[in-house]
Amino acid sequence: MSKNPYSKLTPYIENLSKKCLDCYQIAPENYVKYDVKRGLRDVDGKGVLAGLTNISEIKSFEIFDGKPRPCQGELCYRGIDVKKIVKGFVSENRFGFEAVCYLLLFGDLPNKKELDDFCKQLGSFRDLPHNFVEDVILKAPPADMMNTLARCVLTMYSYDDNPDDTSIANVVRQCMSLIATFPLFSVYGYHAYCYDRGNSSLYIHAPQPHLSTAENILYLLRPDKKYTDLEAHILDIALVLHAEHGGGNNSTFTTHVVSSSGTDTYSAIAAALGSLKGPKHGGANIKVVQMFNDMKENIDNWEDEKQVADYLRKLLKKEAFDKKGLIYGMGHAVYSLSDPRADIFRSFVQKLSEAKGRMKEFGLYSLVEKLAPKIIADERRIYKGVSCNVDFYSGFVYSMLDLPPELYTPLFATARIAGWSAHRLEELINGGKIIRPAYESICPRREYIPLDQRK
Repeated sequence: MSKNPYSKLTPYIENLSKKCLDCYQIAPENYVKYDVKRGLRDVDGKGVLAGLTNISEIKSFEIFDGKPRPCQGELCYRGIDVKKIVKGFVSENRFGFEAVCYLLLFGDLPNKKELDDFCKQLGSFRDLPHNFVEDVILKAPPADMMNTLARCVLTMYSYDDNPDDTSIANVVRQCMSLIATFPLFSVYGYHAYCYDRGNSSLYIHAPQPHLSTAENILYLLRPDKKYTDLEAHILDIALVLHAEHGGGNNSTFTTHVVSSSGTDTYSAIAAALGSLKGPKHGGANIKVVQMFNDMKENIDNWEDEKQVADYLRKLLKKEAFDKKGLIYGMGHAVYSLSDPRADIFRSFVQKLSEAKGRMKEFGLYSLVEKLAPKIIADERRIYKGVSCNVDFYSGFVYSMLDLPPELYTPLFATARIAGWSAHRLEELINGGKIIRPAYESICPRREYIPLDQRK
């Protein structure tokens, strides 16, 4: 047991927790009675409309004869299909994340001069304040890198000469600074974590202003600073695909809610990080990798459809892996027939698998992708189609890039800070009112009892 009194569970605390179970419990039938959309979603998974946005569009249904029906998933950034965005910069053999950041923040794809100026500005922001690494990152590193990120973001408030100014120009400056420094917070935090636990030497490489975000991540992470062009470009694509996903996902909606209060940028982004840390949101790709590791240990022949199918059924019946009844990486809160991000990723994952000599594993992923939707449909009552999501492949990609699992969710944040920044600006420009939904009280009224009469 820890010697820290603040982390010790005493019998008194345990007893209070039992009282919580009694006084907080709400019977599920009450949600039906009062027509409350739990999770702000209908029974079929469709989100309750809570706002308007110009930043991105997610399409999973189309209207046919006045009724919605599932369609192939589409994702657009500022009205441009993300598939066309990726195809464009890949065909030109250049990195795309910085241009996507510009698109999300300022509404249009940049021309060459605009892109060069934007990248130059990001490069200048990649220098952390003096002694920041020593004073903030290296001292008492948390066990979870997401907490490192949140601490770094909140501490940046103290280094900002104008932290509470919510004028658009000042918020743009703050957001661009955070976009530039998230890779440093993440990678330096990981090195500090490993060093603190005696697992490795401490590497703190200086970022290179002329390198892309993806290149800098690999450069900062690896002791020899080396990476291949293929590795950097595929990581860049991963960042592009995770940069934004509508206003309704939990962390982005958090950004809107907190920004609507008029608080500072650092507090709003720290709140979004707290949301993304949750395993129901940002940690899914780690679960996919862990599930496949368990699968590989329990299946003799990775090409045998029957063995793979039997294992997937055991997952759904809570007889395998973590016994939660889930096939991780399959299904999505919004998409039904397909997740366009997974569709984009698939071909690049195959290229990387070939380069890394891991085609056998890619074959297993492909087989699970093929079998899982039918098995889920057979075993469960579903309201919409089921397909693999972007998390299905992203964890596999990160493992092939030799990225540690501790960095999977921080890398998600390193991409999504672009979307959070755009949504913060959108809320500040259009909001006006603090976001405050209603909760129905179902607690019966009672009389006050004097202290000496209470049991």
